[in-house]
Amino acid sequence: MARIAFIGLGNMGGPMAANLVKAGHHVCGFDLSVASVAAAEDGGVTAARTLADAVNGGEGMHGGHPGGHGGGRADCVITMLPKGEHVLSVWHALAALLSEGASEDMLLIDCSTIDVQSAREAHGLADAMGCLSLDAPVSGGTVGASAGTLTFMAGGSSAAFDKGEPILAAMGKRIVHCGEAGAGQAAKICNNMILGISMIGVAEAFALGEKLGLSHQALFDVASTSSGQCWALTTNCPVPGPVPTSPANRDYRPGFAASLMLKDLNLSQEAAGQSGAATPLGRHASELYAAFEKAGHGAEDFSAIINLLRERAG
Repeated sequence: MARIAFIGLGNMGGPMAANLVKAGHHVCGFDLSVASVAAAEDGGVTAARTLADAVNGGEGMHGGHPGGHGGGRADCVITMLPKGEHVLSVWHALAALLSEGASEDMLLIDCSTIDVQSAREAHGLADAMGCLSLDAPVSGGTVGASAGTLTFMAGGSSAAFDKGEPILAAMGKRIVHCGEAGAGQAAKICNNMILGISMIGVAEAFALGEKLGLSHQALFDVASTSSGQCWALTTNCPVPGPVPTSPANRDYRPGFAASLMLKDLNLSQEAAGQSGAATPLGRHASELYAAFEKAGHGAEDFSAIINLLRERAG
């Protein structure tokens, strides 16, 4: 059983922390949102009022699961935050907090989706603290977070991965070591660029099929068993009917919000610019999702991009 401080208990972090508790770990969580902390407590997480309290195991805190008090300093700190600047702010605070006693036995894991440069900077902070570290963004969305079926893409040393894999396994079904520092973020950005582009392609095909008088089911039956087959089609189909569990059947409630897809596409374009890679489809996908968000649809599932295409067709 590990002592884990979990920073960031939102729609993804809260269920992930609860799954760590289910696996037998002592988890002390902190979030700026009172509602998020309360929801995490319902999942057995010990609440902390500050980052320091979370790292120190919630000593003297109220709430949490039985036996959750006085867990001692964390063996592992996990962050799940919106942006690179938030991750670096927390990791700088950790550096100050641990300056008098950082241990080589402590592991720092960031599960946020952030830019590669910030991820590498976070690894540098961990090195300065004498801690092992991983950047380990996830795929699988809120459903995977709750079910414990996430895929983790991990970047960091082999020693850090060996230490972190059992912890990540309590929250996911597949953990891939992608390489050294920043490689996990690189894999996540590339994967989600593929997803954003393919969803637009699938949506364009259904929009064209509608204009040509083709039924949604007929197009799905052909494409899902032919060369057009892809995850965006067979799991997250952008029209209601063919895939009953897709967000299109519930008025495009996410799922994976369009605003988050835009964030990831923007990260891909930032990385492309820094590395000199040519990603014209990634750039155009980013532009389309930016227009969709600007029109007020950022909270809808990213498959709702089909409605932007329909509007543009008149």
